[in-house]
Amino acid sequence: MLMEPLSATRRSLDIEYAIRDVVVPATELEAQGHSIIKLNIGDPIAYPGLPTPPHMVQAFAEALHSGRNGYSPSYGLPELRAAIARDESNKGWPADSNDVYVCHGVTEALQILFQATLEEGEQVLAPGPHYPPYMAYPQMYGAETVEYRLHSDDGWSLDFDDIHSKMNDKVRLFVLINPNNPTGAVVGREEIKRLLEILKPYPNCIIVADEIYDGLDFSNRHVSVASCSDTHPVVVMNGVSKVYYAPGWRIGYMALHDPCTTLSSVRDGIERILRSRLCASTPAQLGFLAGLNQDRSWMDQYSDIVKQRRDVCLERIANIDGLEVEQPDGAFYMFIRLTDEKWKKNDKEFVLQLLHEEHVLLVHGSGFSKDKGQGHVRLVFLPDIPTLHTAFDRIDSFLKRHRNN
Repeated sequence: MLMEPLSATRRSLDIEYAIRDVVVPATELEAQGHSIIKLNIGDPIAYPGLPTPPHMVQAFAEALHSGRNGYSPSYGLPELRAAIARDESNKGWPADSNDVYVCHGVTEALQILFQATLEEGEQVLAPGPHYPPYMAYPQMYGAETVEYRLHSDDGWSLDFDDIHSKMNDKVRLFVLINPNNPTGAVVGREEIKRLLEILKPYPNCIIVADEIYDGLDFSNRHVSVASCSDTHPVVVMNGVSKVYYAPGWRIGYMALHDPCTTLSSVRDGIERILRSRLCASTPAQLGFLAGLNQDRSWMDQYSDIVKQRRDVCLERIANIDGLEVEQPDGAFYMFIRLTDEKWKKNDKEFVLQLLHEEHVLLVHGSGFSKDKGQGHVRLVFLPDIPTLHTAFDRIDSFLKRHRNN
């Protein structure tokens, strides 16, 4: 009997995740025997010289060997919640272990927060360009994401006039990714204070402070948003994946800063959702605990390596006709402007042709914002320096070849 094909929901079919979507054609080329230089995914341990610290790996392994691989409490191991609270308190705000909720990475934390806060017709105000889930997930709960502008020719700084014009009583969540993915921009204390002034007339708006790259700040300007706010509620997002170089462990957290005690209902909703999905990985939580409680001097060495690789990329881009970039002050990405008219409105085509002709994989900027990311590509500057030189040699060759066609 012939059966009609079943349909997926529209909300699922509308989801795009450019960072991994471009992997599909790259995998096809690899199956044909081609070697691809992958500069698309921010996975720090995929590149030489940046392994997960041994003491964290040892703690993870010891948890397995000692049988500590059962369920943990739904909100996270008490000792990990306490360690995270101490770490957040050291950033300038009075975090308590009861404010901390451990999740399957920041991505799950975002899904839970959206589910607990968003109603039909409400809005999330997020930077453009932005990390794709900020656009994909809110619509699952009947809300919509509105993008505020970043100044692409001024270090991707906040456009305060645009933020002011887009704030209204429907905005339930205001998102600040700091340092920013995909641009690497860092927002400092004075800018945060100015932002808080704009948000002051909207007490129902919660600030989402995505600070997963906070330990990768080359400008020394980064501060915790929660440390600057004595009126507005802030939900801090952070975890083990980037600064602690353990992305596959999938351990993140949200920490609630509630200076005026307005989040009791939101907290109840978050906790109900957390209980319903059981818990995050227990051994991985213990690995993160070791990272928080033990020596962190290794972080400076890792950051120096990342910064060296960033500087090589900046030097190469400055000498390639067809590329421009605003210097990233944090994270490990740069958002490169395509200056040739041929590619300004065809950044995805640029990425796909570069992949097929030169076997270098980037991510199209329009995947981070159809409007505000168009005409750019995101590059991960984590590979070793010889690999980066090879990649830029190929990109330069590609641009020259197509400039003459």
